[in-house]
Amino acid sequence: MPNKVTHFEIYAEEPEELAEFYRQLFGWRIDKAKAVDYFFIDTMDTRPGAIRGGLLHRPIEGPRRWVHYVDVDDIETTIEHVRQLGGRIVRPKSAVPKTGWYAVLEDPQGNMFAVFQPDSHAFPPLTPED
Repeated sequence: MPNKVTHFEIYAEEPEELAEFYRQLFGWRIDKAKAVDYFFIDTMDTRPGAIRGGLLHRPIEGPRRWVHYVDVDDIETTIEHVRQLGGRIVRPKSAVPKTGWYAVLEDPQGNMFAVFQPDSHAFPPLTPED
Protein backbone atom coordinates (compact mmCIF):
# COMPACT_ATOMS: atom_id res chain seq x y z
CA MET A 1 0.00 0.00 0.00
CA PRO A 2 1.48 3.39 -0.92
CA ASN A 3 2.14 5.89 1.85
CA LYS A 4 -0.87 8.18 1.94
CA VAL A 5 -1.48 11.49 3.65
CA THR A 6 -3.51 10.60 6.73
CA HIS A 7 -4.47 13.96 8.23
CA PHE A 8 -3.39 17.55 8.72
CA GLU A 9 -2.93 19.76 11.78
CA ILE A 10 -3.16 23.48 12.23
CA TYR A 11 -1.09 25.01 15.04
CA ALA A 12 -2.41 28.00 16.99
CA GLU A 13 -1.65 30.34 19.86
CA GLU A 14 -5.39 30.60 20.56
CA PRO A 15 -6.97 27.32 19.33
CA GLU A 16 -10.58 28.23 20.15
CA GLU A 17 -10.35 31.50 18.18
CA LEU A 18 -8.66 29.83 15.21
CA ALA A 19 -11.23 27.01 15.25
CA GLU A 20 -13.97 29.61 14.89
CA PHE A 21 -12.08 31.24 12.01
CA TYR A 22 -12.03 27.95 10.05
CA ARG A 23 -15.65 27.15 10.96
CA GLN A 24 -16.74 30.45 9.47
CA LEU A 25 -14.33 30.42 6.54
CA PHE A 26 -14.89 26.88 5.25
CA GLY A 27 -17.94 25.62 7.14
CA TRP A 28 -15.89 22.86 8.75
CA ARG A 29 -17.20 21.07 11.83
CA ILE A 30 -14.57 21.55 14.55
CA ASP A 31 -15.14 19.90 17.92
CA LYS A 32 -12.96 19.98 21.03
CA ALA A 33 -11.82 16.55 22.19
CA LYS A 34 -12.81 15.45 25.68
CA ALA A 35 -10.07 15.68 28.34
CA VAL A 36 -7.42 16.66 25.78
CA ASP A 37 -6.38 20.07 24.49
CA TYR A 38 -7.14 19.18 20.86
CA PHE A 39 -9.83 20.03 18.31
CA PHE A 40 -10.96 17.54 15.66
CA ILE A 41 -11.59 19.00 12.20
CA ASP A 42 -14.15 17.42 9.89
CA THR A 43 -13.85 19.09 6.49
CA MET A 44 -17.29 17.71 5.61
CA ASP A 45 -15.86 15.98 2.54
CA THR A 46 -17.63 12.63 2.15
CA ARG A 47 -15.66 11.40 -0.86
CA PRO A 48 -13.59 8.23 -0.40
CA GLY A 49 -10.06 9.07 0.71
CA ALA A 50 -10.95 12.49 2.09
CA ILE A 51 -8.75 13.49 5.02
CA ARG A 52 -9.59 15.15 8.30
CA GLY A 53 -7.51 17.26 10.59
CA GLY A 54 -6.84 18.68 13.99
CA LEU A 55 -6.13 22.00 15.62
CA LEU A 56 -3.97 22.45 18.73
CA HIS A 57 -1.69 24.76 20.67
CA ARG A 58 1.51 25.33 18.72
CA PRO A 59 3.85 22.52 19.97
CA ILE A 60 6.96 23.82 18.16
CA GLU A 61 8.34 27.21 17.23
CA GLY A 62 8.82 28.05 13.63
CA PRO A 63 6.83 27.90 10.48
CA ARG A 64 3.30 29.15 10.24
CA ARG A 65 1.74 26.48 8.05
CA TRP A 66 -0.32 23.35 8.23
CA VAL A 67 1.49 20.11 8.93
CA HIS A 68 0.52 17.15 6.73
CA TYR A 69 1.01 13.62 8.03
CA VAL A 70 2.07 10.62 5.96
CA ASP A 71 1.09 7.14 7.11
CA VAL A 72 4.12 4.83 7.57
CA ASP A 73 4.55 1.19 8.60
CA ASP A 74 7.62 1.76 10.82
CA ILE A 75 8.19 5.25 12.21
CA GLU A 76 11.66 4.57 13.61
CA THR A 77 12.93 3.22 10.27
CA THR A 78 11.38 6.22 8.50
CA ILE A 79 13.04 8.69 10.89
CA GLU A 80 16.41 7.04 10.35
CA HIS A 81 15.88 7.09 6.59
CA VAL A 82 15.15 10.84 6.76
CA ARG A 83 18.45 11.36 8.60
CA GLN A 84 20.36 9.26 6.06
CA LEU A 85 18.88 11.28 3.20
CA GLY A 86 19.98 14.59 4.73
CA GLY A 87 16.79 15.61 6.51
CA ARG A 88 16.39 16.43 10.17
CA ILE A 89 14.07 15.69 13.06
CA VAL A 90 12.07 18.73 14.26
CA ARG A 91 10.07 16.85 16.90
CA PRO A 92 11.13 13.31 17.81
CA LYS A 93 8.84 10.30 17.91
CA SER A 94 5.96 11.09 20.28
CA ALA A 95 2.84 9.24 21.34
CA VAL A 96 -0.76 10.07 20.65
CA PRO A 97 -2.16 7.94 23.49
CA LYS A 98 -3.88 4.77 22.31
CA THR A 99 -3.78 6.03 18.72
CA GLY A 100 -0.25 5.98 17.34
CA TRP A 101 3.19 7.56 17.06
CA TYR A 102 4.22 10.66 15.15
CA ALA A 103 7.32 12.70 14.41
CA VAL A 104 7.72 16.09 12.74
CA LEU A 105 10.53 16.04 10.17
CA GLU A 106 12.21 18.37 7.72
CA ASP A 107 13.51 17.58 4.25
CA PRO A 108 17.00 18.72 3.14
CA GLN A 109 15.53 21.99 1.80
CA GLY A 110 13.70 22.91 4.99
CA ASN A 111 10.17 21.74 4.17
CA MET A 112 8.37 20.32 7.18
CA PHE A 113 6.13 17.27 7.18
CA ALA A 114 5.12 14.64 9.71
CA VAL A 115 4.87 10.88 9.73
CA PHE A 116 2.33 8.78 11.62
CA GLN A 117 2.35 5.10 12.58
CA PRO A 118 -0.97 3.77 13.93
CA ASP A 119 -0.61 1.86 17.23
CA SER A 120 -3.52 1.36 19.63
CA HIS A 121 -0.98 0.66 22.41
CA ALA A 122 1.00 3.90 22.00
CA PHE A 123 1.52 5.79 25.21
CA PRO A 124 4.14 8.31 26.34
CA PRO A 125 6.76 6.97 28.73
CA LEU A 126 5.75 7.23 32.35
CA THR A 127 8.15 9.19 34.54
CA PRO A 128 8.38 8.78 38.32
CA GLU A 129 6.92 11.64 40.31
CA ASP A 130 9.51 13.77 42.09
